[in-house]
Amino acid sequence: MYVPAHFDESSKEVLHARIAGHPFGTLITHGQGGLDANHIPFELSADEGELGVLHAHVARNNPVWREVANGDEVLVIFQAGDAYISPTWYPSKHELHKQVPTWNYMVVHAHGRITIRDDERYVRGVVGRLTRTHEASLPKPWKMGDAPKEYIDTLLQSIVGLEVEITRLTGKSKLSQNKEVRDIRGAGEALVARGSCPIGEAMLAEAQKKQP
Repeated sequence: MYVPAHFDESSKEVLHARIAGHPFGTLITHGQGGLDANHIPFELSADEGELGVLHAHVARNNPVWREVANGDEVLVIFQAGDAYISPTWYPSKHELHKQVPTWNYMVVHAHGRITIRDDERYVRGVVGRLTRTHEASLPKPWKMGDAPKEYIDTLLQSIVGLEVEITRLTGKSKLSQNKEVRDIRGAGEALVARGSCPIGEAMLAEAQKKQP
């Protein structure tokens, strides 16, 4: 990924937070069948290993777990928000007319080594933790014990676990940092007004940091 210095996000804590906040990732593999991409939710264990470990599962019928070998290099991409930026939102455009449209976004690339975990205990743990995490905010959270044990046992047999030990984290926060503070703020305010809050709020925070 091309990352100009002013868009670089290298803080492990920030990148981990973005993964945890946007856990639906794209797993890129290069196995026996060539390049492949699978879109799956991940659980991040931030304290495992040097950079963290990702845990997930796929359907047993999905060929991805058969086409890669333990230790193969993979890439998981996490999108943490994106938004179109109109030049009309930059105050300087109305004075100098030297602005063009762009697209701002925040993304994390997690490079790592994959391990296939085809065992019931691992898969049950991943499903249980993912369920608790994403049901927690609901008024009446669903839990695995709400369904018949035999039903859950059968479903668990139909999925396979994936573990990715992160070996390199790359982050990019393209938030118009190469613009004047007033332009960053102007575009951020326009996005927030339109409801595109994640990128807009991040731009406003960036403007605040750059404010003398």
